[in-house]
Amino acid sequence: MSRIRFAPSPTGYLHIGGARTCMFNWLYARHIGGEFILRVEDTDQERSKKEYLDEILESIEWLGMNWDEIHYQSKRFDIYREYAQRLVKEGKAYEKEGAIFFKYDFQSVEIDDVIRGKIVFNELPKSEDVIIKSDKSPTYNFSCCVDDALMKISCVIRGEDHISNTPKQILMYKGLGFDVPKFAHVPLILSPGGGRLSKRFGATSIREYKEMGYLSKAIANYLLLLGWSPGDNKEIFSLDEAKDIFEISKVNKTGAVFSIDKLNWVNAEYIKRMKVEELTDLVESFLKTKDFLPQGVERSYLEKVASLFQGRIFKLSDLVDWARFCFYDDFGYCEDTKTILEKDFSKEIEALIKKLSVINDFNIEVIEKEFRATIEELGLKMKNLVHPTRVALTGKRIGPGLFETMEVLGKDKVCQRLNKLIDYWKQGGSNA
Repeated sequence: MSRIRFAPSPTGYLHIGGARTCMFNWLYARHIGGEFILRVEDTDQERSKKEYLDEILESIEWLGMNWDEIHYQSKRFDIYREYAQRLVKEGKAYEKEGAIFFKYDFQSVEIDDVIRGKIVFNELPKSEDVIIKSDKSPTYNFSCCVDDALMKISCVIRGEDHISNTPKQILMYKGLGFDVPKFAHVPLILSPGGGRLSKRFGATSIREYKEMGYLSKAIANYLLLLGWSPGDNKEIFSLDEAKDIFEISKVNKTGAVFSIDKLNWVNAEYIKRMKVEELTDLVESFLKTKDFLPQGVERSYLEKVASLFQGRIFKLSDLVDWARFCFYDDFGYCEDTKTILEKDFSKEIEALIKKLSVINDFNIEVIEKEFRATIEELGLKMKNLVHPTRVALTGKRIGPGLFETMEVLGKDKVCQRLNKLIDYWKQGGSNA
């Protein structure tokens, strides 16, 4: 059975580049009916931390992936030393001051990369390399070779930044008498300017994207679009759908540019397509983690709020700003609403309050009917009443549909906030 591995290092959180590489490995393994192995490369005892490992494992699961086996290199030091000593006995390595050096038997190295095609290496920068350090810990290239061989990894799928390691590792495989696996080097994810990703342009951990209110399925979907496509111009698809058709050889040879706008679009599409009940669960959980949701908010009301914003937000964190008026009364009127509030429409708003206050069934159809009737009776243009009413209810000049908003807030809250706007005008335009 084919065995495919992802080998994260717990010296930092799982970033989007690593997450995408993990997904390519997982999809390939599942597509061919193979096993997916997690190998934690924690040989750097000083920099490896449990908090990073926990986050990496949680992020992989959050994105919808599982593994068949998990191994820790920190528990395999004796194995690496055993194979290093074998090389010493065979004259392929030597010891010096506690460290062991591998002597490259260099010859031209050629691989048929599954993604990139034929790659030829005609020289190495060194004639030897440390494989066991003086503290008895293994170096990356050596431990990687030993583990890939002993774990029977059939194809090594990793970032193209590892291409320079490939000839060294192939010579180590041969020196150890191991079969050489296939290689597939995935192009890097690029920043909008074409360089490597930075914190400023998307090189953020999966945990941070989760905290910003991105959905796991949307993140997974978008990362797959960075270098692979299911075809037929399809852009929204699940990991389960992808694994049925994924081929590692179809991954693009050139780097894909990260776009936060495209990620936002994908995330918004997932939000739009969710059942309101499912979205409400996510909204409730997210707002609680942000300590934003007041005590005692009823589930039925939260569903109305989720429905109100479902087609209007890109990520759940947008609610902290845009939906504040749904939960709190302590908001002022935004700076950009001053032009809307320049003219005093107190009498007109009073007439609207009178109409709204006698409505028994405060639903969107009745609200709109009475609102338009007020407009007609007062001889106003729609915008004359719509804009100040929206500001009164939300504090903002733009937002969800006005009549939908009014229905969600309810009659008492609507009338209360319209009266607050009248007080604002009476006080000469003060938010106090």
